Amino acid sequence: MRAALRDPETVHRRRWLALGVICVSLMVIGLDNTILNVALPTLGRDLHATTSSLQWIVDTYVLVFAGLLLTAGSLTDRFGRYKGLTFGLIVFGTGSFASALSGSAGMLIATRAFMGIGGAFIMPATLSIITNLFLDPSERTKAIGLWAGVSALGVGIGPVAGGFLLSHFYWGSVFFVNIPIVIVALIGGWFLVPDSHDKTSPRLDPIGALLSISGLATVLWAVIEAPTRGWGSAGILTAFAAGAAVLVGFVFWELHSSSPMLDIHFFQDSRFTAASVAITLTFFSLFGVLFLLTQYLQSVLGFSPLKAGAVLVPEAIAMMVFATSSSNMVLRFGNKIVVATGLLGVAVSLSMFRVLSTGSALWETMVVTLVLGTGMGLVFAPATDSIMGSLPREKAGVGSAMNDTTRQTGGAIGVAVLGSIMASRYRSAVTHAAAAHHLGAQATSIVISNVGAAVTYGHTIGGSAGRVVQQIAGQSYVTAFHTAVEVGAVVMLCATAGVIAWLPARSRVDEPVVTTDAVQVGAPVLEPVLDVA
Repeated sequence: MRAALRDPETVHRRRWLALGVICVSLMVIGLDNTILNVALPTLGRDLHATTSSLQWIVDTYVLVFAGLLLTAGSLTDRFGRYKGLTFGLIVFGTGSFASALSGSAGMLIATRAFMGIGGAFIMPATLSIITNLFLDPSERTKAIGLWAGVSALGVGIGPVAGGFLLSHFYWGSVFFVNIPIVIVALIGGWFLVPDSHDKTSPRLDPIGALLSISGLATVLWAVIEAPTRGWGSAGILTAFAAGAAVLVGFVFWELHSSSPMLDIHFFQDSRFTAASVAITLTFFSLFGVLFLLTQYLQSVLGFSPLKAGAVLVPEAIAMMVFATSSSNMVLRFGNKIVVATGLLGVAVSLSMFRVLSTGSALWETMVVTLVLGTGMGLVFAPATDSIMGSLPREKAGVGSAMNDTTRQTGGAIGVAVLGSIMASRYRSAVTHAAAAHHLGAQATSIVISNVGAAVTYGHTIGGSAGRVVQQIAGQSYVTAFHTAVEVGAVVMLCATAGVIAWLPARSRVDEPVVTTDAVQVGAPVLEPVLDVA
């Protein structure tokens, strides 16, 4: 059956069906990220996980994922993108099954790391397959818009599905839900997704792979551990210095290697670099806000997991609608205006989070997240297309991996930085409020540990004392949340200014590939799209 996929006519005719399979493969990653965020309060209770453990359950996956992306992209370019996608799906499904059966926070952290290996192969393979399936730049732009839209759909389905599953089943069900999606993607891929690889067959770059993995992993470890150990502690500063030194060594090696894994000269293209920075900082805000928001919704407002998940549906719908329609906006207004407008929208939404309080209504949170989703939808597809359109098609795997590395690195930093700001401000606010209400040392210690534990403790002791504990925890968390989103808003305003300054206003769209009877003639390798000021 796969022999038919060697025929260019068959591949061209089935390209949109293949895109559907690719999007299903991608959706499992977006679904997993958001469904886990909704489950964090439940995991904290059932696995007796500390705030640090919860952060590692999220970030261990991101650490492995981001650390391996460049290597995975290079391997799929060399050995085949369909093969890389299939391998990633099998590993991801196996890791999901093991995660569902974990009996402790430590075991779950380990199985999430294994899932990160699978994700590192899935993500770059999907985007590089799209780049090689859709040779017409206008079709590629639409396909990437759909790709980004389905990713947003996963973001929306995840919280609702997670809330429903947690309301009716045990927490492991949020991982079991990945398995049928993986099976559908594997079957669909066998029948519809062609294989492709870099025909120049570059030599492997094991030294570059080792340097990229160790450098990224060390920096991300420092970012993740900094909130717990202290940003100025010797261990964290040493890790940052060591990771930076290794990454500098990676850049030096790649510049002088005859067969580099990542051509550093890609960054000379402002279209590639500015778009990469825009995506990095957008995911910084998305991951950081989701990490904080789910705890606010469930622990402060007292929403059930299902209700908390429903709050994020408007955000996901807005992301999907604007991601899929952004290609038309780019044609009319250009990349610079569309991406900058999206970044400004994210900054505005982060500022709007300051209106939320311990008694906010459901609709207030939905309005704010709707604005957030709109802004992000305007950034994702145009910025991703800018990155992929600036690269040679045979380097699609590495280009896609670079795009995905920026996402995951930005997300990990967002969780760590905004989480650290929140934790520091929360601890300070609790300390002052506890002193004002003459709260005992034991109660103060419990409230400081995390807001979920504080709310549970307040319910346990009951009465006026319990209400005081819950009031202190809730108000302190809201104060800390406001401080964190203010920092996020400033970061996004800086990103907006950077895009206005450096992202080209428009890119020249190449003439469509000439076709007859829906068959591509010549199937030329598209050169990088030139920038027009």
